[in-house]
Formats: sequence, C-alpha cells, structure tokens
Amino acid sequence: MDSSNKMYIAIIGDLVDSKHISDRNVIQEKLKAILSTINDTYKEEISSKFMITLGDEFQGLLHSGKVVMDIIEIIAREIFPTRLRFGIGVGEILTSIEYEMPLGADGPAYYNARAVINRFKSVEKKKMTAKADIGIKTDNENNDSLINAIFTQSYFIKSKWTNRQREIINCYLALNEVQSDVALKLGINQSSVQRSLQHSGFYGYSQAVKSITVFLSEIGEENV
Repeated sequence: MDSSNKMYIAIIGDLVDSKHISDRNVIQEKLKAILSTINDTYKEEISSKFMITLGDEFQGLLHSGKVVMDIIEIIAREIFPTRLRFGIGVGEILTSIEYEMPLGADGPAYYNARAVINRFKSVEKKKMTAKADIGIKTDNENNDSLINAIFTQSYFIKSKWTNRQREIINCYLALNEVQSDVALKLGINQSSVQRSLQHSGFYGYSQAVKSITVFLSEIGEENV
C-alpha cells in the first residue's frame, strides 16, 4: 500500500499494571478475541489489523478517524474490569503497510502513539494518580492540548461511575442506545435507566466523545 502523503491514526493499547493480573493468560486470550471482532467489524477503516504485539500491548493502524472512539470504547468495555490505557498517534507512515501484520510499519503515527503510552507509564512509575486513560499526539500541540483536556474530563466522569451505573451504561452502548432494550435486558424500569444515565453524567461524557470523533473524522476525510 502506498503510504506517501497520507495521514494515519495509530492506536497502541496497554494493560495497566499487567504484572499483577492474576489471570493474565485468560485476559490475553479474551483480548485476542476482542481484537479479532474489531478487525472484522471495522475492516473497511483498518490499514493494518489490531494485534497483540509486546505481550501486554496491542496496536493497529487506521486510515479513517471516524471509528477511533468506537473501537476504543468497545475494547475498554469488553475487557472491563481489566484496565487499559490507549495512545492515539496521528501522522504519516514512512514504510510499507501490511494489512495482516502491524509489526514492521514505522513512522510519526506510531511514534506519536508510543509517546502517549510512555507518558502514561512515566506517571505510573512516579506513583502519581492517572488523570486520563486515553491520550493523543499529533503535529499540532494546540489541538493536542484541547483533545487531551477533553479526555481528562471524560476520565473524571467515568471514575465516578458506580458498578451499577457502569453496567447500565455499557448495556446502553452495546444495545445502540435504546433505553427500552436496556430495561428489558436488565429487568428494570426504563425510568431507572434514564435516571442512571442522567445522574452518572453520561450525557456529558457522550458529548465529549462525540466532539473528539468530529475532530478525528476530519483526518479520514483528508485521505479521500
């Protein structure tokens, strides 16, 4: 594939504190299955498949920014309560790109995603409290500051969710945001679903995610 003059979106994901996960092999197998589903569902937007690379990390490459947040949301939701952090890097790819194998490709998109992951790991080593679990790096520092501020706000909202609120929210997202379907699946009243979404701050969180998606979608348009 010719990668010249195109902007790509690299995603690197990393298991948080993976050395202390008791069922590490089980989690890795679950992650493999999730990534396989992602590759099938979003194959039209993927330039290089999502794959586990360094044991506790995985990566993939996209040529369309419009599905980045969908992919991250699905992976994080399906692997929960195991925690992940995500580095999003936007830039060119300077080598050839193999669809079936993400290893080997190189360029600013991957450098930027790696820089985000390294920043998260540095915070962890210093025993500092994480302010976000998703970060982005592009060639525009002003855009990065804005988007990363939104990620911080989103992380703060998520950190306040109770287990029950998270269960309802995850079900709501998985069922295409239809409250009546959530109520039926969980055996509760629709009013309970509505209250949970409202009191959890979900609508503010959802709007933040949509704003980021609008920004990332413009990257995909540049490649057309």
